[in-house]
Amino acid sequence: CALTQLERPGAPVIFGNFLSSMAMRSGSPTFGTPEPALGSLVVGQLARRLNLPLRCAGNFTTSKLPDAQAMTEGTLSMLSAIHCGANFILHSAGFLDGLLSMSYEKFVLDCDLCGALHSYVPGMRLEDDDFALDAFAEVGPGGHFFGCAHTMRHYQTAFWDSETADNRPYETWHEDGGEDAATRANRLWKQRLADYEAPPMDTATAEALADFVARRKAAEDDRWH
Repeated sequence: CALTQLERPGAPVIFGNFLSSMAMRSGSPTFGTPEPALGSLVVGQLARRLNLPLRCAGNFTTSKLPDAQAMTEGTLSMLSAIHCGANFILHSAGFLDGLLSMSYEKFVLDCDLCGALHSYVPGMRLEDDDFALDAFAEVGPGGHFFGCAHTMRHYQTAFWDSETADNRPYETWHEDGGEDAATRANRLWKQRLADYEAPPMDTATAEALADFVARRKAAEDDRWH
């Protein structure tokens, strides 16, 4: 930030960090561990002291697969990014193997996690209707709340609904194939790809874009990227 202001005083900046710990047995970098999470909280305090917007690292992991390690490390790093007050979270979905690879399944699972955190961040709402005192009066002892008026008003929005989690009884889950989360995510991304319809684009614009790409590729040596 200081160098930017020396070069161009008044230039807008965003304060950011990229924190990693290290596996002391191998020397390899580690992600999604407690120490970088704590570091993000410190950086958040510095950003507020400097009155600068904060960019923070997101869903980091060193796992090579969309497995329990990946989701555990990713959740810890995302929670620290949220709690430190980040304004911009980079790499929120799909991250694997220290960003050496990505996974469509992990992307779907991470998007689901982002949805959960989106519901978590606002905190609790404590308006009069949220206490549901009318529901207690309506149901009375020995009854249930599934059909009462308060439930009917709020059942669609009261709780975040995961797209990838399986909350059914074990017997139902087992009879239906016993899929794990990564398998369900695999099916979801393939279905989304199959259902995708490209937005309409007029012919002249499409041809101009294709011509631009062709000219730029012809002007430079072919490279892996």
